[in-house]
Amino acid sequence: MATRAVTQLYDDTLKPLGLRGTQFTVLAALMQTGLIKLTDLTNVLSMDRTTLTRNLKPLEEQGLIEITVGEDRRERLVSLTPQGRAVVAEALPLWEQAQTKMVQGLGAEAASTLLALLANSTQIAQGA
Repeated sequence: MATRAVTQLYDDTLKPLGLRGTQFTVLAALMQTGLIKLTDLTNVLSMDRTTLTRNLKPLEEQGLIEITVGEDRRERLVSLTPQGRAVVAEALPLWEQAQTKMVQGLGAEAASTLLALLANSTQIAQGA
């Protein structure tokens, strides 16, 4: 229930740009990585390929990302378009606004503890 509520907060905050929180996460990751193999992006985001592909499709349709064929024709490469970079720049202050709301609501110490617990949970779930 908490996951859905927090996701809704981020979705509502990013809605004016036509983005969902998960889509912003993908765009932000691409801003950091640059051109990246689809398989590598699944690892960066800890997402399975099917879920990532489902999230990439609307971003590609909106012209925010580009998916091209790699040297190996089975390989797909993903990158932000200039329009995608502009949307990330617009979305970042909105995301920060939602993040600030969460930190203020929880308190800085609790928010820090929560982030550490979530990072540990991710490592455990991934078998690290």
